[in-house]
Amino acid sequence: MHQREITLPNGVVMPTLGLGTWFMGETAVSRKEEVAALSHGISLGMTLIDTAEMYANGGAEEVVAEATADKRKEVFIVSKVLPGNASRKGTIAACERSLKRLKTDYLDLYLLHWRGNYPLEETFDAFRALLKDGKIRAFGVSNFDLADMQEAIGVDQGQNCVNQVLYNLASRGIEWDLLPWQRERKIPVMAYSPLYQTRLLRNRELQRLATELSVTPAQLALSWLLHQGVVPIPKSSNIARIEGNRKAWDLMLNPETLVRLDAIFPPPTRKMPLDML
Repeated sequence: MHQREITLPNGVVMPTLGLGTWFMGETAVSRKEEVAALSHGISLGMTLIDTAEMYANGGAEEVVAEATADKRKEVFIVSKVLPGNASRKGTIAACERSLKRLKTDYLDLYLLHWRGNYPLEETFDAFRALLKDGKIRAFGVSNFDLADMQEAIGVDQGQNCVNQVLYNLASRGIEWDLLPWQRERKIPVMAYSPLYQTRLLRNRELQRLATELSVTPAQLALSWLLHQGVVPIPKSSNIARIEGNRKAWDLMLNPETLVRLDAIFPPPTRKMPLDML
């Protein structure tokens, strides 16, 4: 059985498998289904929910608010500030807006969505102020490659807790340098689009291997990420799929399966640019 929780560098405990919300909150028609899916995921123990002010211009955060209304203490909510808002003053204002949409007093983790034009000193200074005021419990970054992370640790006073990047079986570039560097420093990696927005699930060889193992391709792909020690956050509005994803926690892959996955999806042999969707 995979580890269910990890401890961030600042001591905050975070679940190792979560629920993504990218593309949620975009239409009123799908809202009921999205809320029900997130609520069901929480009831299964997937209490990490990842969102951002960018998703549906705050609409996804409102969906999260509805799904977590009576269970805020059970869940670990992650949101993100857009780079265009990431000045010292802008970050604090963006966080206040996110809190209002999420109908909560605090975020468990607040990330800079990607590098922008504001100096990291300004953004991290705002994060520290939010931390001090109890508005956030931890902060981190997203879409940072190795050079960005090296710069970040020079200004974060050891408080940067997470880097959330695109990582899945078909997109393994971070294994060349970023992932080992973060492992060495015990800075966790969160993996967004862990199923490559379902593209992975259409891979014939992955389908064949999953059938042999009597699991789904999604369970295989998510379990592989858990084996790498990263935190996948698959997005789904489908209750049956969420139930399937949850089973990845219980699926341990043997060395032979890991070797076969390496043959289907080879690890990088050189430095690759950071993948983003």
